[in-house]
Amino acid sequence: MSYKLITAFFVISLLGGRIYTQENLFDPAEFGAVPDGKTISTKAIQEAIDRCSDRGGGIVRLNGGKYLSGTLFLKNNVQLEIDEGSVLMGSTDLKDYPKTNSKFRSYTDNYTERSLIYGEDLSHISIQGKGIIDFQGSGFQGQYKKRPYGIRLISCRNILIEDLKMENSAMWMQHYLACDSLEIRGITVWNHANKNNDGIDIDGCHHVVIEDCTIDSDDDGICLKSTSKRLCEDVIIRNCIVGSHCNAIKCGTESTGGFRNIRIEDCLIIPSEEETVLSGRRGGLAGIALEIVDGGIMDNVSVSGIQITGTMAPVFIRLGNRGRLYKKGQDKPGVGIMQNISLSEIISDGSSNMGCMVAGISDHPIKNLLFTNIKLSFKGGGKMEDGTRQFDEKAGEYPECTMFAERLPAYGIYFWHVDGLVLKNVELTTEEVDHRNAILFEEVTDILLNGKPFVY
Repeated sequence: MSYKLITAFFVISLLGGRIYTQENLFDPAEFGAVPDGKTISTKAIQEAIDRCSDRGGGIVRLNGGKYLSGTLFLKNNVQLEIDEGSVLMGSTDLKDYPKTNSKFRSYTDNYTERSLIYGEDLSHISIQGKGIIDFQGSGFQGQYKKRPYGIRLISCRNILIEDLKMENSAMWMQHYLACDSLEIRGITVWNHANKNNDGIDIDGCHHVVIEDCTIDSDDDGICLKSTSKRLCEDVIIRNCIVGSHCNAIKCGTESTGGFRNIRIEDCLIIPSEEETVLSGRRGGLAGIALEIVDGGIMDNVSVSGIQITGTMAPVFIRLGNRGRLYKKGQDKPGVGIMQNISLSEIISDGSSNMGCMVAGISDHPIKNLLFTNIKLSFKGGGKMEDGTRQFDEKAGEYPECTMFAERLPAYGIYFWHVDGLVLKNVELTTEEVDHRNAILFEEVTDILLNGKPFVY
């Protein structure tokens, strides 16, 4: 077997320490902001941001109290700091969120035109502090564009998001689109106020580090996307705790450009603490979901050191052919490419009796998969008829771990349309007696099992 995984990743150098000092400090209260949680202070906070940027940059600090605001437009070289004991509160009046159409085109143009914090074509910006951003998202109803995003930064570079607690967005909590050199560190996200409540969305960005974050969301927790032809590339996610009613850590669903050089390591995936479910299911859908369905490429993805509890499926990997257009007038993309994916040191328990699916489609297999030191435990209890179940490829459907059946023919992992598979030290167990295979291969070629060729 010829099998090679590229293991080199870009060394990411981001902000290189604090850029801003206390020399230029701007207090929105001096421009008329009233921290009583009732008085709309958008104009005063914005004036502080503008003055700060005009003078070469510095810190705009919310220091004590609750500041009610509509859309704030970040500017170059501005650090927005929300101190401990301070809360930036989003207005619940849609009129306080002016429509803002970005110059950079992507499929998310269909989702949003409003947000609480917005920036485009900026550099050296940060949002930091020990305080809270409460987006008050339960105050909005209706379709996508009637519900503002939390933070939306587009085509920005040298970005630091650090330490804050973010809660209650009306849509995605934070969306970083076509950005370069982004670091998200030490934040806590609670997002259960509305539909489409993702925790973090990284979309077509390059050179990203997400570390030491705690995410609890109704929709996907940490989600890498590619809603334009720009790849999501050179991304590290590490030392995070993620709970979700949907997918905890995901690449997809949108995959127009694709994903390259992605590393996910040393993360804990647990059930959400929120009992009320708006999307998904109480224990979560997939722990790790890797998906290419709108064309694009997924190449050189490493997932290691992950502990998963209670999800429906610990792992879901899908190459499909939904073929969504990222903007009108484009030709429908062909089937994408999925290759060079490594999963290692993954432990899960408390998963459902459905099993994990790893599926390409006819004539378009997933290529070069490596599973090393994997230990997965499932509920079990499958019957003989489950082991002979057959179903359509569903190449054009929305990818989700539940898309094929509530029970797969294998209680552990069902590999379907894979070319080049290495399994080493893979342990699969059930809590109850199960009459299905632990592993099932369908249209899988070139298999190495614990170092030896496997023929089925």
